[in-house]
Amino acid sequence: MGKVILTGDRPTGKLHLGHYVGSLKRRVELQNSGEYEKIFIMIADAQALTDNADNPEKIRQNIIEVALDYLSAGLDPEKVTIFIQSQVPELCELAFYYMNLVTVQRLQRNPTVKQEIQLRGFSEGDDDENQNKKGTPVGFFTYPISQASDITAFKATTVPVGVDQAPMIEQTREIVHKFNSVYGETLVVPEMVLPENVTCCRLPGTDGKAKMSKSLGNCIYLSDTSKEIKKKVNSMFTDPEHLQITDPGHVEGNVVFTYLDAFSNDEHFAKYLPEYANLDEMKDHYRRGGLGDGTCKKFLFNIMEEFLQPMRERRKQYEQNIPQVYEILRKGSEAARAEAAKTLADVRKAMKIDYFDDADLIAEHTKKYQG
Repeated sequence: MGKVILTGDRPTGKLHLGHYVGSLKRRVELQNSGEYEKIFIMIADAQALTDNADNPEKIRQNIIEVALDYLSAGLDPEKVTIFIQSQVPELCELAFYYMNLVTVQRLQRNPTVKQEIQLRGFSEGDDDENQNKKGTPVGFFTYPISQASDITAFKATTVPVGVDQAPMIEQTREIVHKFNSVYGETLVVPEMVLPENVTCCRLPGTDGKAKMSKSLGNCIYLSDTSKEIKKKVNSMFTDPEHLQITDPGHVEGNVVFTYLDAFSNDEHFAKYLPEYANLDEMKDHYRRGGLGDGTCKKFLFNIMEEFLQPMRERRKQYEQNIPQVYEILRKGSEAARAEAAKTLADVRKAMKIDYFDDADLIAEHTKKYQG
């Protein structure tokens, strides 16, 4: 069997540069590598609803935003299968069966689950009223089981994840091993692929916070206009001790230089800032003093504009034909469902609940009761 990838995003808003360097860039590279037989990219609307149950319209509207961002970033529906999670009901059935293979205590020990519960302000205990917190929705709590269903349904051999998601994949592997040991070799054990450059794959927010976040408003979105990008770059956190151009500066923790690490190359210097041959020379000058933040930000803006303009143009083309985008999602969802149905059939057979497809069972009972 060839190598298969499953990856995706929750549709909670437009995608930003953090998403691009953390996952989108790698997905485009993988689709063009020819190394994988199949690549499934899921818009995880059902999972997003586990903590947005009171706002389904938000998820509904953001599905098209995520799809447009995927296509503008270079994902090709001729090479990858882009689908909507809720349109593949087989995933729910698989998750239901897997629930019998995982204990509540094991889910409670999952560090990613614990962290996400805390981030969303859910209660981990029983006395929700006294803690003045909402209880944790069961669907949210069982996310690792749902994710195991998503991964195994497509017999994914490879799952690209960030470091913080590693415990989730480990739990999927546990579920697969448990299922195969109980019911026989049926499911594929997935391998996780971690980012090669963790620093560049986790962009800070423009305000210097540890992570880009929609709620903090510190994101540069893939769909931002030139004017919006300029405003955000100009407001970026730099070195608070670099008060005068002549002052020595620090590049560590300086958001402008973090973004230059992630996006700049020597050709950019030749084109926009020929005073320096490369980023190392620019950093040395900044550290010595004599290089202003304005110059650095203007250089970064030019790079960002060159990088994002083609995406904006592709997005605009797709925006002019929204029915085409929905058709891509419909076809992708149909293809994904057909694939998941094959796995579900294998699972039902292994669990001996394929009653109507088991001719031997019917013949056995016919013989037993008719003589």
